[in-house]
Amino acid sequence: MTAYDAVLFDSDGVLVEPPPVETQTNATRAAFRAVGVEDPDRQHVDAIVGGVTTETLQEICSAYDLEPATFWAARERHDEDSQLVEFRNGTRTQYDDVAALSGLPMEVNCGVVSNNHHSTIEFVLEHFELGPFFDTYYGREMTIESLQLKKPNTHYLDRALDDLSVSAESALYIGDSESDILAAERAGLESVFVRRPHCHEVELGVEPTYEVEDLYGVRQLAHR
Repeated sequence: MTAYDAVLFDSDGVLVEPPPVETQTNATRAAFRAVGVEDPDRQHVDAIVGGVTTETLQEICSAYDLEPATFWAARERHDEDSQLVEFRNGTRTQYDDVAALSGLPMEVNCGVVSNNHHSTIEFVLEHFELGPFFDTYYGREMTIESLQLKKPNTHYLDRALDDLSVSAESALYIGDSESDILAAERAGLESVFVRRPHCHEVELGVEPTYEVEDLYGVRQLAHR
């Protein structure tokens, strides 16, 4: 008997290595240059990289007299391109313990729910041949509006559960950030915090249901 009907995974920091801050910073600067801003304020660049809100994005664009939709389209394009380059050249890759997915119970449905672009998640699943493990997947659309739907908003978790026809009470969400754990809590799922090297010392403001060191620990939970 399995413990859950569905197990949902974050992508960056759980299935694959997270994007380096330097890569995201360079992509953001390239986006500014693409719309005619050669030397953006470092605080503005950092705000974009750090998880910008729609309100802050509007303020930043106003500072340069930019149309937000035009700048954001450039940012999303350069951000995704920078990620795909690193996946293709091997400087960013999947974690070795992703092999644990093959040991999950056959009757458990799996999905991916990420704050990254939907098209980037689609690339990751194809590039690393992970598609067969997952019954559904969601990233966000490349729109300003999608920023309001990022975790800890439960929007994409709810959609994944609907796709799998399972209740939140019978599902588990695997993440590497406080927003992941908070989103799971708000959606009614039990949660697992994976203490990867990049988040090993993080102090969470919300309590996950479980903590594990790697995805083999998740497999054990699924088999309880």
